[in-house]
This record gives sequence, C-alpha cells and structure tokens, in this order.
Amino acid sequence: MSINCSLWQDNSMSVKHFAFVKFSEVTEQCFLLFTLILLMFLASLTGNALIALTIWTNPVLHTPMYFFLTNLSLLEIGYTCSTVPKMLQNLVSEARGISREGCATQMFFFTLFGISECCLLAAMAFDRYMAICSPLHYATRMSRGVCVHLAMVSWGVGCTVGLGQTNYIFSLDFCGPCEIDHFFCDLPPILALACGYTSHNEAAVFVAAILCISSPFLLIIASYGRILAAVLVMPSPEGRQKALSTCSSHLLVVTFFYGSASVSYMRPKTSHSPGVDKLLALFYTVVTSMLNPIIYSLRNKEVKTALRRTLGKKNVLTHG
Repeated sequence: MSINCSLWQDNSMSVKHFAFVKFSEVTEQCFLLFTLILLMFLASLTGNALIALTIWTNPVLHTPMYFFLTNLSLLEIGYTCSTVPKMLQNLVSEARGISREGCATQMFFFTLFGISECCLLAAMAFDRYMAICSPLHYATRMSRGVCVHLAMVSWGVGCTVGLGQTNYIFSLDFCGPCEIDHFFCDLPPILALACGYTSHNEAAVFVAAILCISSPFLLIIASYGRILAAVLVMPSPEGRQKALSTCSSHLLVVTFFYGSASVSYMRPKTSHSPGVDKLLALFYTVVTSMLNPIIYSLRNKEVKTALRRTLGKKNVLTHG
C-alpha cells in the first residue's frame, strides 16, 4: 500500500519524514525474516563482544594484531546496531516511518562504521606486512603509539566521510515520493528520492565510494603482494605455512567485506535492483558481522585458548 507523502510535507512541500517499503504483505514471511535477522544480530553482538572482552582481559593478546582486532569487533558492533534494530522494527510493525533527521543520523553512523572498517582492514594488512617482511623492526615500527594513531586515523576518516556524505545527501530537496525501497537509510535509495536532476549528485557519491573503498583495498593488495613475495623465498615449509596462517583470517574477512561492498556501491546505477540491493545489505550488515568472530576464533589458537580461559572464569564466578 502506497503512503501519502503529503501528510509528511511542510509548507515548502519538502518531505520531513520517510517510510520504509514493507518487505512482504505475507505476515509469515516477515516473521520468518525477523527471526533469522534477530538470531544473526544476537550472534554478532555476542561474538564480537566476546572477542573484544577476551583480548582486553588477556595480557598475552595485547599485541598490535589483537589491538586492531578489538577495534574491528567494536566497529562491527556499531555497524550492526546502526541499522538492524530499525530493520527488525520495520519487519513486524506497521510504524515503518523515520524522520528526516533520524534517517540522516542512521546514514551518518552506518557510513562512519563502514568507512572506518575499510581503513582498519588496511591497517591490519600493513601490520601483517610488517610482521612478516620486517620481523626484526616489527616491535619498534608497530609500537603502541603507532597502532593507536592508525586506529584513530581509521575512525577519523570514517567520521569525516560520514559527515560529508550525509550533509551532501540531505542538503538536497525531497518533495516526494517518500518511501525508501530498502531496509535502512543507505545512500543510493535515499538519493533516488531527491527531487530534480540528480545525475551529478549520483556521480559524486559514486566517485566518493570508489575512493573510500578502493584506496584502502589497494593498500591491502600492495601489502599482501609484498607478503606473498616474502613467503615464496622462505626456505622452510613450516615458516611459509605459519606466515600464511596468520593472514588467512584477515583475508577471509577482507573478501567478505569488500566483495559485498564493491558489488553494492561500485557497480553502475543501471544494474541496481531493489531486491538484490536488499540481499546484499543483509549480507554486509548482518552476515559478515556474525561471521567475523567465528573466523577469528576458529582459525586462531591463541584466541581460542584465551576465549576458553575467559569463559572458564565466567563459569567459576557464576557457580561461585
């Protein structure tokens, strides 16, 4: 059922509220999707919180790699919390509206956490490059101060891009329609609701997405190119296997995150489809956030050991 946008317009005919398109008129389908997303959301929050807590409470894990992993877990928590709660509400409630300010806020935080994660993944690749290619200088070149600065730059870039993109999008006029054919206030579906000729605006958003997504990705490719070259000349098979194993978890996370982000934001407008965009959005907002703790805990002996120790302490405290 279409929504009458005139009820949400001010005297200047500018839309002040939006509404998300209903996923399905079949209640059972909405409830099923609600249940699946809720379970993945809870698993994501629990997994990422456990990873961050485990690293924080185990001094043996206070190294650059795990410092960045803690930041990644915090970003994933923020990433999912900025979109999923509203998504869940829209699936089971008839109140699917969101104010213009609320939509802008959601877009800002979603962009902040997403771009910060792009940059942080590049910092993590650089850390692996330093550990494998310059092991003798690793401790000095990847000191605590350097790691903190890299993390701050990642969060700072995300905040700057989030403010810039959100301000740019919501400085446009919205005079109807007001229905967002998406699960949350993402850039392309909101831009599609703007009045007038928006091709230049779409091109600007597209260029910004390419720069923000592909620049960190190129740094990751360069780091792993150097890592691969260093691994190939290692005389010991055990050394090669150990070096590659320390990178495998990060590579999987990069593949999932950049794969879905690239398809979502870097393909031409003509190939966009609301159905495909929604499926991709579910993948990079919920599924990848749920998988990251599993990837890092199952493929890392140190994390598994520390996680058992942390859970063991909790059980002792509970039964004590």
